[in-house]
Formats: sequence, structure tokens, C-alpha cells
Amino acid sequence: MRAIHLIVRGRVQGVGFRYFIRAAADDAGVVGFVRNLPEGEVEIRAEGAPEALERLAEAARRGPRHASVTRVERRDEDASGAFERFEVRS
Repeated sequence: MRAIHLIVRGRVQGVGFRYFIRAAADDAGVVGFVRNLPEGEVEIRAEGAPEALERLAEAARRGPRHASVTRVERRDEDASGAFERFEVRS
């Protein structure tokens, strides 16, 4: 198990981005969370198999139809095992 921490910038709030990511996480079989940040970015923390995390990272770079992702900062980490599911946080 590995983990990724992503900060996604661009037009990523108010376009269904968090719910798009939750669906992508569920499809990939990863756990963690997604939340909006006060500066207009979206934060994603996910844990799972490396190939599943790559699928989620690709979804974050793409975003939903009305999003416009301009930058994704990524940090790879060891999994903490602290998550049981993937959730949308406010």
C-alpha cells in the first residue's frame, strides 16, 4: 500500500470536482479523502495499490467536464492505514 497527496489548482471548485474524484476513487478501489481548500484548490489524500493511485492521479489531472485543471502538485508517501473508505470532506 502506498499513498499520494495531491493539491489540484485551476477551476476546481463549484464544478463537481470532489464528487468526480470520489467516483474515481471508488472505481480505483482506494481510500482517503478529498476536500476544498480556502484558496480555491482541492486537496486529495489517497491510499491504495500503486496502479490504483495512478488511475486516481490521472483522473485528478483530467477533472470533470466543467473543470479546468492548471496544475497538480503530487507527493508520494507511505500509507498510514488510517482510512476505511474514500470520503468527501467540506
